[in-house]
Amino acid sequence: MASFLNGVALTRRVSSSLSLIFFALAGAAPIVAYGQLELITNREAQCVFAGDARNVSVTFHNPGGKDFAGEIRTRIFQTSSATAVVHSENPWRLIQVPAGETVLASAPLDFPAVKAKTKFIVEWLADTNILGVTLVLVYPTNLLAELKPLAGDEALGVFDPQNQLKPLLKSLKIDLVNLEDSNLENFSGKLAVIGPFPSKAQMRDGLANQIKTLAKTGVAIVWIQPPRVLDEKLRPSFYSVSEVTNAVVVVQPDLVSDLADNPQSQLNLIYFCKLALNPQTPALPNLSSQP
Repeated sequence: MASFLNGVALTRRVSSSLSLIFFALAGAAPIVAYGQLELITNREAQCVFAGDARNVSVTFHNPGGKDFAGEIRTRIFQTSSATAVVHSENPWRLIQVPAGETVLASAPLDFPAVKAKTKFIVEWLADTNILGVTLVLVYPTNLLAELKPLAGDEALGVFDPQNQLKPLLKSLKIDLVNLEDSNLENFSGKLAVIGPFPSKAQMRDGLANQIKTLAKTGVAIVWIQPPRVLDEKLRPSFYSVSEVTNAVVVVQPDLVSDLADNPQSQLNLIYFCKLALNPQTPALPNLSSQP
């Protein structure tokens, strides 16, 4: 009888886990309560690079009249289109949530190396009770390697006063020309990235004219703007100015922020480089229903 009851309990536990994973993969945002505690997840997946101690944010809410205190554990599933395999299970921390309050936290979690974007599910547990799940998209750490073929046989031109892009390119053994040490008009490569800049004061005099002159020689350019100041004229998040067969793509800094740790920013930068090399005419969005 004891073996039978243990089997029933295990079946219920696995069934509950798979149900939560199903909701996460389907794009739902389940809220699951354990005692007084609720875990609230966003509909949008979180994006991180593969590796150790990648921060995953989590929100707990206590709707009850009593304080909650308990140890939380994480169980990480690596998923495919048909399966969800447990990758790891580890204690996280003791968490305290006063009655009626919400606590935002960040958990440093380890994700294995992947060759392409891979879905993971983080399951949050208190004892054997599942509080809820968080969908995480894990990316390979070499995304920017795609810039090398885009630059062709020439080195990539980089004007990077904050030193955000150069270390990433060097770690991937991508040849580059530091345009801060030379005159922009003398660059003979195919593709250049200008910025990011912490402020307009960091942009040297005549930079806009130098970029315009360089673009007319056929160099495709991504120009990352400094942060917008108060009362400055509102501009699109990005736009392109076409030349002959190339363009200058002007980008607001939020789209490529935190390049070292933000996969979406790196993907955005790659897209803007492709757009600079192959300009496209703006078009209305596709409003037809998607499957």
